[in-house]
Amino acid sequence: MLKQLVPDGRTHRLSVVVAGMLQHASKIAHEKFGDQPEEGSTASSLLFADELGEEEGAAELSDIVQQLFDDAKVRYARKSSRGEEYSIIDSVVMEYIHWHDMPWE
Repeated sequence: MLKQLVPDGRTHRLSVVVAGMLQHASKIAHEKFGDQPEEGSTASSLLFADELGEEEGAAELSDIVQQLFDDAKVRYARKSSRGEEYSIIDSVVMEYIHWHDMPWE
């Protein structure tokens, strides 16, 4: 699915889709392991990334998201139309960490 979406997709849309996929994986991890996933596991990273704070949570998730893109053989390093380099991984991680933030409430 990721390989199909990314090449033609817009980063601001893809990051939400991939973060949503990770949110789904997080719910499955919670159902399977509760609040006691194995330390250092992907389940642990997904379940506790938003509790660690933005910087630590991003560090926890970046490797997972990078592996997801690598496995799908999808390029995540991009360049904007203005020549600025950016990473879809960073966008995905921030969407995931701030998934429940609703500033309008």
